[in-house]
Amino acid sequence: MTFEQSKDYGHMSDEMLMELVSAGDKEAFGQLYQNTDKTIYSYLLSIARSPQDAEELMQETYLKVWTSAAGYRAQGKPLAWMFTIARNLCYMRFRDQRRESELGLDELSDRELGEFCAQIEDAADKVVLHAALRILKEDERQIVLLHTAAGLKHREIASSLQMPLATVLSKYNRAMKKLQAHLREEGGYR
Repeated sequence: MTFEQSKDYGHMSDEMLMELVSAGDKEAFGQLYQNTDKTIYSYLLSIARSPQDAEELMQETYLKVWTSAAGYRAQGKPLAWMFTIARNLCYMRFRDQRRESELGLDELSDRELGEFCAQIEDAADKVVLHAALRILKEDERQIVLLHTAAGLKHREIASSLQMPLATVLSKYNRAMKKLQAHLREEGGYR
């Protein structure tokens, strides 16, 4: 493939790219990743509430997209299909973590406990983000992060999440008011 032909990937729709990915085209997969990575990350962060978990889940999501692409059926919205994969991987991770959490802290080795404490210390500078994510409902987190972190327009969010635009707008506004109220209470902002 020549350089001129590979440049055309940037002008293709996600649906066209997905068709090429299903045929094993790695360059199309790379372009699909570039087109969707911020959106998928924001979506995963809205569910997982942890940047580290969201990054790991994002890798798993794209691996699953690559290995399952042949089974994709054109619907006009590959992002919705990718959201489904991401959400399912999140819920599988939650199930696994719930099983693992049945172990007590006293059963962890000193090494594991040290790693656990280091993760807590690393996350200390992200307290505001975590608090904000905690006070919002899942659908509100998704909408806020898809708009603010991924840069999607409300209309795009409505299409991707298969919600009416009015619902997305009202949930976004309600979530922003909650965040402002929380910041006023926690930080003394007026």
